[in-house]
Amino acid sequence: MCPSLSNLGLCGLLHFDDERHTMYDMKTSAVTIRIEPDLQKLLDKVCKQSGRTRSDIVRDSLKRQLSIIRFEQLRRQVLPFAEARGYLTDEDVNKAVS
Repeated sequence: MCPSLSNLGLCGLLHFDDERHTMYDMKTSAVTIRIEPDLQKLLDKVCKQSGRTRSDIVRDSLKRQLSIIRFEQLRRQVLPFAEARGYLTDEDVNKAVS
């Protein structure tokens, strides 16, 4: 199927696939973790309320936590340079960029 691109001569250049893809179609690896019973109960409750899978919630949580850790690492690297220029607090930075 080539939606309204035949008049532009692009049908041969683009591939359209009407199939839906899931995480199973992507290159992924499995990770096994141990969690406390209370955390598992909370995870299961959130899964039930949101209609999302455990894997989906854990994957999103891991991405967020890794982003936070990376941000903190970068912040520690930049902090000496910021302090040397007089940026001592977040408020100092906000004033400078506002």
